[in-house]
Amino acid sequence: MWTLTNIFWLATKELRSLFRDPVMLALIVWGFSLNVYLHAASTTMELHNGALAVVDEDRSVLSRRIVAAFLPPYWKPPQFIAERDVLSDLDQGKFTFVLDIPPNFERDVLGGRKPAIQLNVDATAMIQAGLGSGYAQQIIDTEIANYAARNEGAYLSRSQDIPVSPATLAVRIAFNPNDTTSWFTGVMGIVNNVNLLAIILAGAAIVREREHGTMDHLLVMPLTPFEIAMAKICANGLVIAVATGLSLEVLVRGLLQIPIAGSVLLFMAGAVLYLFFATSVGIFLGTIARSMPQLGLLFILVAYPLMLLSGGNTPLESMNPILRTVMELSPSTHFVSFAQEVLFHGAGIDVVWWRFAEVTLIGGAFCGLALLRFRAAASQTA
Repeated sequence: MWTLTNIFWLATKELRSLFRDPVMLALIVWGFSLNVYLHAASTTMELHNGALAVVDEDRSVLSRRIVAAFLPPYWKPPQFIAERDVLSDLDQGKFTFVLDIPPNFERDVLGGRKPAIQLNVDATAMIQAGLGSGYAQQIIDTEIANYAARNEGAYLSRSQDIPVSPATLAVRIAFNPNDTTSWFTGVMGIVNNVNLLAIILAGAAIVREREHGTMDHLLVMPLTPFEIAMAKICANGLVIAVATGLSLEVLVRGLLQIPIAGSVLLFMAGAVLYLFFATSVGIFLGTIARSMPQLGLLFILVAYPLMLLSGGNTPLESMNPILRTVMELSPSTHFVSFAQEVLFHGAGIDVVWWRFAEVTLIGGAFCGLALLRFRAAASQTA
């Protein structure tokens, strides 16, 4: 009973100390508000308003059909230019794509000669160039196939081997029908901030106590290292949990209008479990670092690999097998997985319970290790 009472009052002291630190408060507010908004609103992984120019040297029905198929919002209205202006316009950045339709293109298609269309791409806009090239290929192939199919019998014979698709691919995109990047990046921005800010807040709490000399005062009081460390874990975890819930409801659902498919309460329960691991990492780093600059360097070495390799940016299946096996032992990987399953897929506790169990077991083991390390460091200080 005394242990719980001591943890409560120590956590209260920790919260008061945090609320008197304007830098940390600004970091929390910025991380769960403006940072999430910018992450969702400014980053796009889909083609939008692709700048396309066309050199139409054929001026046929087929060439006009191809040009008319490049529609907004994926493409800006195509602009016609002369062949001599292709290189200069690409060099000046006026267009990202230039489509060159050669003379007699329609005649060669109807004659079964399989002519080539040239697509010039400014690949300095890497994501847009890659996506746009694929979209352009699909548009051109579809229009040629449809045009050839309509003229079957009038101009063509099956012996001419015109590539007409025997089936239509019906694509149905689940959970994000319009491939809207902000639906993914907004939520994952919150998930990443849970990881990053929990570590830095807990670690800074230890270093701040040491730099101000108050750690020595705590150690001479009738308190155990377990109570001191657990109070910091609970206090900082509570702050991050509240900030996460407010950001999810006010910013993601309210301002950004991003739909949440699953239960927010279920996600928050899993986030609270994960925060014991993340704050324990901060406690562990705080016992190693002797100053805030050292903590910052250790934070970069630990927190960013956890964030980048947890599966939020790149699927685990795409990673090196050894690296994937190592990351499967990290609670951050399971936290990202159940966050996506709950918030995007609408999964219930019957689906993600084993993720919760893994986060609890692995995170609890590391929490115990961090507490042992803090006890050893406290004994040396005393």
